[in-house]
Amino acid sequence: MLAMGTGGIIVIAIIVAIVIIALIAMVPRMNRARQERRLQSRREEVAGRHREEADVREQRAERAEREARRARAEAEIHEQEADLHERGLADDRLDDAHHRFAREGDTTGDREAEREVR
Repeated sequence: MLAMGTGGIIVIAIIVAIVIIALIAMVPRMNRARQERRLQSRREEVAGRHREEADVREQRAERAEREARRARAEAEIHEQEADLHERGLADDRLDDAHHRFAREGDTTGDREAEREVR
């Protein structure tokens, strides 16, 4: 019985030693897996911030493009008005054009007074 008890203890000791060796061998793998999970998490976080910034800049660019299209349309309207005036097709709007571009405080009476002085 003693021999069997000793043999059993030896078998248990060998099994425990194998388990400990297996655990020690697994620790670096577990550490690498944990580091990889942290790295992946960090990558996703940074990528998310870059995407958010890209969205903000895209929206800003779209607003700028809309503003540029509006400004081009206004410039086109003014160019068409200039063509009409040059061709004499908008004489009825001459006074309107003067008031539209006159500075504050610059009235028709002031301009007429300037003409008389000259």
